Amino acid sequence: MYVTSGNHTEQILTLEALVLVANAMLDDETHGTHVDLDPHAGDPPAGDGTGGASHTGGRAAQTLDLRAVLDEAGFARSSIAPEAALRRTAQRFGDLLQRIHSLPDIDDTEAVLWTNAELTELTIRPALTSHDGSELHIHWTPPSATFDDQVMADFLMALANELCDNGTKRFGRCAADDCERLFYDTSRNGSRRFCSDPRCASRTHTADHRKRKQDS
Repeated sequence: MYVTSGNHTEQILTLEALVLVANAMLDDETHGTHVDLDPHAGDPPAGDGTGGASHTGGRAAQTLDLRAVLDEAGFARSSIAPEAALRRTAQRFGDLLQRIHSLPDIDDTEAVLWTNAELTELTIRPALTSHDGSELHIHWTPPSATFDDQVMADFLMALANELCDNGTKRFGRCAADDCERLFYDTSRNGSRRFCSDPRCASRTHTADHRKRKQDS
């Protein structure tokens, strides 16, 4: 997950990853159990002295394979990240979850204020690089950065660039009555209404169709 020079492809992918992780954590918070940081380790991981054992940012969460979610989101290091780094990632992202979830509802000024505040907490050292057959691109963190620093820097820098380009207008909330998930709208006319779960659109369209039949 890095912003590629010359296009916004990686920025869009990173913002979609931000939404993916936020929705996964939001679902878990709603169900109220715990984050499973490494399902391959057997039992739920114990605390590592940082206060982040089975809760996300002090909030309970449903069983969530955070490693798998981050891997699906495109963070290659997630497969080898230490459990302690995953716990820190869960806690740091969880601390921002409500702010991320509020993006469709707040104005650009408020989003800029809290994004700037979070950026001051990061060690960002941009560098141009090309590796593993990739085109020239930017790494926001040094090679020695911890996994959680890399994840948070990638997310926040992508969000910062998005605020410069479009503000918060491309962030939306699912229009289904029983869904609070976010989406990042990449449509040209900003017409997206539903999250990535196809059942939300299907249920809503079915309900609308039944209502029209009853009213006719």
